[in-house]
Amino acid sequence: MSFNKILPYTKEARQLSRSLRKNQTETEKMLWQKIRFNQLGVMFFRQFPILDYVVDFYAKEIGLAIEIDGKYHDNQFLEDAHRQVRIEKLGVYFLRFSNKAILEDMDTVLSEIEAIIIERID
Repeated sequence: MSFNKILPYTKEARQLSRSLRKNQTETEKMLWQKIRFNQLGVMFFRQFPILDYVVDFYAKEIGLAIEIDGKYHDNQFLEDAHRQVRIEKLGVYFLRFSNKAILEDMDTVLSEIEAIIIERID
């Protein structure tokens, strides 16, 4: 399934994405090292603007967004859910991982991402 459609974003989201790329969290850096340069068969982008939001990682080719939820997200459940629903209406598929999963079980995280990539490519 080729996705590759252009997604709308605001000027503010674009500016925020640039700032966030310069200030990645440790877990974002860890995952980025494993998924960059087409290592999983698709090209991911960091801190990708969609609508008035920024997702941590995005693979345009298959419409896959990956979010890493740290402590900040513990109190943001409703806002995150609303944001995710709005983006999913554009056909984007979401994967969410906790900081703990990235830190303690990267192999499982990568296996889950690879499984979704295979599913979305077919």
